[in-house]
Parts: sequence; C-alpha cells; structure tokens
Amino acid sequence: MELNGISTVVTGAASGLGHATAKALAARGALVTGFDLQEGPEMEGISYLSVDVTDPAAVAEAVKVAASQAPLRVAVNCAGICPSARIVGRNGPHDPGLFAKTIDVNLRGTFHVLTAAAEAMAANEPVDADGQRGVIINTASIAAFEGQVGQAAYAASKGAVHSLSLTCARDLASLGVRVNAIAPGVVATPMMEQITPEFRAELERSVPFPSRLATPEEFAALVLSIVDNTYINGQTVRLDGALRMQPR
Repeated sequence: MELNGISTVVTGAASGLGHATAKALAARGALVTGFDLQEGPEMEGISYLSVDVTDPAAVAEAVKVAASQAPLRVAVNCAGICPSARIVGRNGPHDPGLFAKTIDVNLRGTFHVLTAAAEAMAANEPVDADGQRGVIINTASIAAFEGQVGQAAYAASKGAVHSLSLTCARDLASLGVRVNAIAPGVVATPMMEQITPEFRAELERSVPFPSRLATPEEFAALVLSIVDNTYINGQTVRLDGALRMQPR
C-alpha cells in the first residue's frame, strides 16, 4: 500500500512501540495521528491527540479528526498496560479492579479503535484491484500463548486481542479491510528500563536467537511489512527470536 499522503492512526504513540511505529509511518510520507494520554516528541508528520482509548466516544471523535486530513488507511493499536499480580498472592486474591482495568485498556481499547477505524476505512475508495481499503494492526503478546506467573490479567487481555484479530479480519473482509496482530516477546521499551541489569541479562539469555531484547524499530519494521503485503490477513505474527516463555 502506498503510504505517502494517507492518514494513519497509532495508539500509544508517545513512546515505545507506538512511537517507533509512528516514526516509521511518517518516514514513508504518511500523516500520523498519535493517540496517547502523554504528549509525544515533536516530529514532522506526527501530530498528537490526548485520547483515552477506553472511552469509545473520545476514540470515535479522534478517528474522525484523523480521517479528515486524508483517507484513513492504517491503524495500529499499541496502547497497553502490563500489571503483575498472582491469582492468590501475599496480600490476598487478585484485585478484580486491576483485572478489569487491564481488559479495559488492552482489549476494549483495541476494540474501540479498531471499530472506529474500520468504519472510516469502509468509506474509502479501494487502492488496488483486490479492493483493499485499509489495514488494522493490533498488538498482542507471546503472553497470549505462554502467560507467566503473575500475568493472568495481561495474558487474558492479549489472548483476547489475538482471537479478536482473526474474527475481525473475517468480519471486515467484504469491506476490503485487513486485520492482523503482532505478538512481541521481550522488547526494549521504557517499561524495561525499570528492571535490573542482572534481570535484563537473564531475559536476553532466554531468547534463542538473537539473544537480546527486540527493539521498537524491529516492531515498526514488521508493521510496515504487514502493511505492504496485501496477502497477510487474519494473522498473529510472533516477534520473539524463537522465545517460548517458561512459567516464571
């Protein structure tokens, strides 16, 4: 898909995976509207809107703003949270509010952006002989398949994103909108800056090859590959260096 001059939406665009993706899309000439609760770094081609993805009305309005600039062709869901809590821990059972918040941000937030973006894309003229009108990429996680101790809420939310993506790809096929997901392993995002050097080294050793954390730029490169390849649809693509997470 030609990205030059089209409108795109990236959630969680102020940092980490979202910011790397926003930069990669802007470098290809796309007009990027970043949704985030934080203001991101100023860059040519990227504008930011303060959007809470758990608020469907706010998401719908922000998508309209993005689509008013040019036809909205690409939406990438990167916004998410990753809390840790055991089902029964030292302080008692898992906080139901924390579980609900994780589902709210990671799953319902993805759903709100996906549905609003798909509605906007459905109104576009096709860009090719196949009738393609747009591409939506969600962020799952390898925790969707191998959730570790303490990841009940996170793994449940990301497993749901994985399941949602194939179903939505089938739902939107008649409209020419593709839906895929990326399931990253361990990535060098700002969240990882909180861990100790010793734990980081242990994580890197657990990755078969290359034995290091992935970079946000590698995630962004995969986003571009999925956008470019029209026949990738309904897939959750692992980006994990062949890592299979152990229980802890």
